[in-house]
Amino acid sequence: MFELKYHTPIEWAHVAVADFDAFLQDHAAAEKKASGMAISMLSHYPDRKNLVRAMADLAIEELIHFKQVLKLITARGGMLGQDSKDPYIHAIRSLFRRGTDVFFLDRLLVAGVIEARGHERFSLIAEVLPAGKDKDLYVSIAKSEEKHKNLFVELALEYFDKDVVEQRLEEVLVFEAEVCAKLPFRAALH
Repeated sequence: MFELKYHTPIEWAHVAVADFDAFLQDHAAAEKKASGMAISMLSHYPDRKNLVRAMADLAIEELIHFKQVLKLITARGGMLGQDSKDPYIHAIRSLFRRGTDVFFLDRLLVAGVIEARGHERFSLIAEVLPAGKDKDLYVSIAKSEEKHKNLFVELALEYFDKDVVEQRLEEVLVFEAEVCAKLPFRAALH
């Protein structure tokens, strides 16, 4: 449905996999936060039936991903880490505009772009992991993230004019690319 403007180099995945335990902790935190975001969306917009249904399904799916990553962490002898501020999320959330409708549109489009970035980066992780269960999990999660990116844009198109959605999505994509280009590579999703 849309393409990211910045393409993460494969070197990022090598950095992330070099400290896979730290990456897994960050990934678990991201899945937990994504589930919470979906619950927040359905709580804030209970009158939008399709959104409520979609966010309920998304919250469950993200929580399942969290549980899968937690299982990997514990199998490796680790434990869940403390959540930390994500500089990428902090920066991209600065795009949110004030006003009921524009804020809602921004939430949908920013969520879609974040999911698209997750799809790209989980695909890169799957590419560099050796064959096995970990690789299979990341292939599966990457496919889910791709569906999620499209879900948010489809919801935006349900509630807003196509031209408005496309123009704002382009602005979000340009800003998100600038943010990604400035971030250092680390053992974290973003």
